[in-house]
Amino acid sequence: MAQAARTLWPVGHTLAWRLGGRLPSGLSAQSRAGFAGAAGGSGPTATARQGSPRLLGAAALALGGVLGLYHTARWHLRAQDLRAQRSAAQLSLSSRLQLTLYQYKTCPFCSKVRAFLDFHALPYQVVEVNPVRRAEIKFSSYRKVPILLAQEGESLQQLNDSSVIISALKTYLVSGQPLEDIITYYPPMKAVNDQGKEVTEFCNKYWLMLDEKEAQRMYGGKEARTEEMKWRQWADDWLVHLISPNVYRTPAEALASFDYIVREGKFGAVEGAVAKYLGAAAMYFISKRLKSRHHLQDDVREDLYEAANKWVAAVGKDRPFLGGQKPNLADLAVYGVLRVMEGLEAFDDLMHHSRIQPWYLRMEKAIAEAPQ
Repeated sequence: MAQAARTLWPVGHTLAWRLGGRLPSGLSAQSRAGFAGAAGGSGPTATARQGSPRLLGAAALALGGVLGLYHTARWHLRAQDLRAQRSAAQLSLSSRLQLTLYQYKTCPFCSKVRAFLDFHALPYQVVEVNPVRRAEIKFSSYRKVPILLAQEGESLQQLNDSSVIISALKTYLVSGQPLEDIITYYPPMKAVNDQGKEVTEFCNKYWLMLDEKEAQRMYGGKEARTEEMKWRQWADDWLVHLISPNVYRTPAEALASFDYIVREGKFGAVEGAVAKYLGAAAMYFISKRLKSRHHLQDDVREDLYEAANKWVAAVGKDRPFLGGQKPNLADLAVYGVLRVMEGLEAFDDLMHHSRIQPWYLRMEKAIAEAPQ
């Protein structure tokens, strides 16, 4: 009780000051003496008039304590209620979706999508696509992976491009807008790349379609939103292009990489054997062309280490993730891209010769601990 009284005292003292402690200057000296008595200065000769201010001060103190407890409890209950409502709303939204991911397991863009789905505890089915025949995606005119089919009630939507998939689903989870409407914000557009080949690009793919309040709740400020978009694009435009030159750097590494690809992918026995040896040889030479196209150093590992250290510098020393106390979409993108090298020489070298390992291990833990 004594501890409770000490805790409540600041609130009660404030209210007592407002109600009875700040005496008007016109009060008589006797009244002032009476208030002093109420504060602990009364003696055997106190009068009835001195007793009134004493009671007033005591009542104000008690009332202030009760009000303080009431508002504190109300605030905590309201905060808990809001958190519960948001968790329940997100769970309700995610449970309304039936997701099917068409992928190559070793594709960095597909790995990005899996990292997002796993971190957000979104259940999904995987269809491994045969990279030679691609019969599994014959229903689609868009012939790249990942492709995500999202069933929401009677509505079936096809989402293409890893960054569009992630942006659209995150917008859905935060805003609750129908997915059918959300995907119209990311229209496909035909373009010609540097090699003169027609490609499909998607507008706004790093942008979440949120209103001002939703964006403020998610990011806290424009700087965080801009930073996330910048590094998501960096992962697509630069980091992902360092993977092939590094995992196919030497004939031995190329063979080890294709052994992993065949083992984890969807190949027939003969098809797998052909893919392992012919694919390894082909990708070894293609990786040299990629090295030239992207102006990489003679030792492409150095570019990989520099990219990893640049990312770690962006995260900084004062926060565990770029997103602060929990990963944001850029964290998930970078992690997803790098994860496809696990088990290969390039990955081991990256962990030992750059500063990225502590961040990478934190990401592994964050995804493993995501609520299921």
